[in-house]
Amino acid sequence: MFSTENFIIAVFCCVDDLWNEVSLGKKIRRGGFAPSLSDSEVITMEIVGEFKGIETDKGIWSYFRVHWSDLLPGIRSRTAFIRQASNLWCYKQQLQKLLARNLGGYDDSIHLIDGFPISLCHYQRAKNCQLFMREANFGYCASKNEKYSGFHGHLVVSAEGIITGFCLTAANVSEREALWDVVAGISGLLIGDKGYLSNSLQSDLNFSQLNLQTPKRSNLIDRRPRHLVRALIQTRRLVETVIGQLVERFHLGKVQASDYMRRTMRLCGI
Repeated sequence: MFSTENFIIAVFCCVDDLWNEVSLGKKIRRGGFAPSLSDSEVITMEIVGEFKGIETDKGIWSYFRVHWSDLLPGIRSRTAFIRQASNLWCYKQQLQKLLARNLGGYDDSIHLIDGFPISLCHYQRAKNCQLFMREANFGYCASKNEKYSGFHGHLVVSAEGIITGFCLTAANVSEREALWDVVAGISGLLIGDKGYLSNSLQSDLNFSQLNLQTPKRSNLIDRRPRHLVRALIQTRRLVETVIGQLVERFHLGKVQASDYMRRTMRLCGI
């Protein structure tokens, strides 16, 4: 049986191998005392903690402090762990891109794109909310048929479900505008929903070797074969499944931070 201990060790080995590739074996700190936990250990704690459904940095630190201090004897203060985890946000992005590349995510000829709401608070309570006053905005979620205040996530995955692009914007930013921030490094067929429907956008993407295909609205004539349209819709459901998993297991739809930088750092950890 694959135990939690074996899972932690397996994640650490994977992270440590990727870390050596990203850091090229060089020290990333110029001076000061070396942290008691290695960077690979800190990132492993975040990944395992998020996978187990622990929503906060404090909760992750407490879980490993209580249950796995023998496996990670370098665990010290909670503040040191949180600070070290926050300072690694840029390297976490590089690790994710390297992992996606090693898994063949960027080489896939088919990619799927979709957006999803990250609600800060209910629409009726937004006027009393003081968090993210400069960054957040009002948006509309078509799937839930409701207005909300917060952010909008934009995700691109390969046909195998490997994440190759993600960005976070205010809730009122169009999915078509955010598309350019998540399609770097990919080519081939890009499947989206009706929110990406735009002739000019399709033409612009052709210069980037991307063929954007979306369902047509009911008031537009679709000259494509019906079996092709059905295949596009069925294939696109994979990105909805990936988003559902990220929201359910990693709480991607919740805002567990009090400032925009900290929110970005937590997303890098996921």
